[in-house]
Amino acid sequence: MTATDPRPSGAPSPRRSRRAARRRGSGSRLLGVAAGLLLLSAAVGVQAIRLTPEELSAPLTYVGAKGDTVDAKRFTVRLNSFTAAKAIKMHTKTVSTDNLFLIVDASAKSSLKPYHLGQPVLLTADGRRFDATDRVDQSATLATKWIQPDIWAGGRFFFEVPASVLPEARVIFRLPPELLVEQYPPEVEVDLGLTEEGARKLAATPQDVYSTVEK
Repeated sequence: MTATDPRPSGAPSPRRSRRAARRRGSGSRLLGVAAGLLLLSAAVGVQAIRLTPEELSAPLTYVGAKGDTVDAKRFTVRLNSFTAAKAIKMHTKTVSTDNLFLIVDASAKSSLKPYHLGQPVLLTADGRRFDATDRVDQSATLATKWIQPDIWAGGRFFFEVPASVLPEARVIFRLPPELLVEQYPPEVEVDLGLTEEGARKLAATPQDVYSTVEK
């Protein structure tokens, strides 16, 4: 039914009024969306506040393979090669093992300021972790060298592990924990690329003695 009341002079046409009403409705919807986004942001913030210390300290992992240059923003690492030995010779002593010494040759550089790398960790296919051995003097490792901005430094790290953990093993490089205290510290995880067969060959042909004395 059509309204019979006359429209006052200068009043907007019905079509224009309906268009204006639609515009007002769109604005209301946009306000609703904005309010929803604000609520979502607040919920995310509350979720972050509830993170456990373990979750807050969980590393941000940058992944690569042997020979890759892996950039973790604060530092960059390249795992050049690795070998195995039954004994390690240092200046004043030789240490042997019933397992294997895995010697990792790596290079690193920093992005903003000098750092030292921490001792790395060997991560196995089943999730076990082996720290770098303390039977080799740290002075023989890359951890004692300053990692400079944009200047590569090379060195070695040493693990003492059973041959059975080598297939699909990875090496994780980090900064020393006391050097960088923040949420999501960076780390580099490098896959050695060792298959079952490759690990057997490596374990079957170790060097008798690996010398840390640089020639």
